[in-house]
Amino acid sequence: MNFFNANAVRNFLNEHLYKISADTMGWMAAILIHCATLPSLLALLTGLSDKTPSLDVVLMMWAGLVLLFTRAVVLKDALNIITIGVGFMGQAVLMALILFK
Repeated sequence: MNFFNANAVRNFLNEHLYKISADTMGWMAAILIHCATLPSLLALLTGLSDKTPSLDVVLMMWAGLVLLFTRAVVLKDALNIITIGVGFMGQAVLMALILFK
């Protein structure tokens, strides 16, 4: 029995690899943007540092994430909507913990 069809695999990769790669890169970009301020926020929360991330960096990152989120909503891209939404919630929780500590 032949369980492996090389032509079917090659056709799948030719037709879908670019979309899988593009979606993966967009998903990873959203996660990395969210994680950009994570080390400084965690250091601030644990008392290892008293320096907050600069406001202009945080505002520009959030503005970029809002644009990515809006794009995801327009395209009805559930994975990015969930990823960016969870990231916003996580950052909001961290900032609230720092503010109300």
